[in-house]
Amino acid sequence: MLLNPIHPAEFADLLDPLGPFEPQPLLAVAVSGGADSMATALILRDWARGRAGAVVGLIVDHGLRPESAVEAELTQQRLFACGITAEILPLHDLKRGARLAERARSARHAALEAACAARGILHLVFGHHAEDLAETVVMRLLAHSGPSGLAGMAALVETQNIRRLRPLLAIPRQRLRDTLRAAGVAWVEDPSNQDLTQQRARLRALRSEGLATEVLVAAATARGRTRLAEERQSAHALARGLRLSPFGYAVLDRPVPAAALANVIAMLAGATRPPSLAQVGDLALHPRAATIGGVRLLPAGRLGPGWLLVREQAAIEPPTEAKTGTLWDGRFRLLRQLPAPDCAIGAWGDQAPRDRAGLPSLVLRTLPALRRDGQVIVAGPALWQGSEPFIHFCPQSWMTGGGFCALPPVAIPAAVPGAAQGVIRVG
Repeated sequence: MLLNPIHPAEFADLLDPLGPFEPQPLLAVAVSGGADSMATALILRDWARGRAGAVVGLIVDHGLRPESAVEAELTQQRLFACGITAEILPLHDLKRGARLAERARSARHAALEAACAARGILHLVFGHHAEDLAETVVMRLLAHSGPSGLAGMAALVETQNIRRLRPLLAIPRQRLRDTLRAAGVAWVEDPSNQDLTQQRARLRALRSEGLATEVLVAAATARGRTRLAEERQSAHALARGLRLSPFGYAVLDRPVPAAALANVIAMLAGATRPPSLAQVGDLALHPRAATIGGVRLLPAGRLGPGWLLVREQAAIEPPTEAKTGTLWDGRFRLLRQLPAPDCAIGAWGDQAPRDRAGLPSLVLRTLPALRRDGQVIVAGPALWQGSEPFIHFCPQSWMTGGGFCALPPVAIPAAVPGAAQGVIRVG
């Protein structure tokens, strides 16, 4: 059998543009044990070694099949044999039921990101390839995705904590298997890939190899270039027309592209996905009072000219236990030790004053408050006060697809007029 493995120089040409990387890079690779991820781990190991770096394999065990734990251990041993450090990440709370694939993906990504954070790793590499990209495009076509979605998977996605890299989106699956065969490395065949109750497995069974995949990949690549240009246009429009506050609201001074407005709405709502362009298209052209995607749009009034975008109070997450690192309402993360034990974090709500730190009640009611036994300890602008604020605005999605947000990682209280007067202490 004639093999066509991926060569180190070829892989470097695919990965290097997704940098920058450290002088001695430490990267993680998500490894299921299948051929795609095992091959990715192998070639990533060689790339890192050539730069005096290292690779860590992260193996997520969903626990959905009785044999999954054994397969995870086998995969770990295979990675050890290849000179790759590997860690198994078991998931204990994932149950079968509705939206299993979506829930499993979210749990997997959360576990991978947590493991990267624990090891101080910034770059997480996935083994998605050309057929994966083609299947994603077809799935989005069937779901009536907008033009941006038809670009398929992105080679680079930046989150709050890591950079997700997919360098192999132009490489056919067969070449990944050839890479393993050439190296004499085995892999696990996951039976879930043949589960025809899952849409991706059905598409894989129906899809013809070769030209169909090449056409879909070429179309997605072209659409990706267009998406990048649109994102740059949105970024410029937002830089000119949007004033974003570290208190989690924004003022829009002028119309922006619909995609940009949708991303702003998702960010202010603490959502991971923006509302559809059909929902926001007319609002982008002709702003008016409306509520969409958990965000209210209304005249900015004394906050200045334009339109205020603020979290819808009725949609805010209920109070929850307040611990360092907690992300509340998908918007605000607690940064440090709280002023008292057994606190809860929730919306300031109707207990908020009519005005504080120059902010109207409409905004203040959406800000977080720390309570103990129902009594407010610290709330609103006071949480940002001092050189070590308790909290910062940490949305789950960005205003532009490139991973940029016009906000410092920790708000600077001195930049907020009147913040020093925002202290509330009860009891």
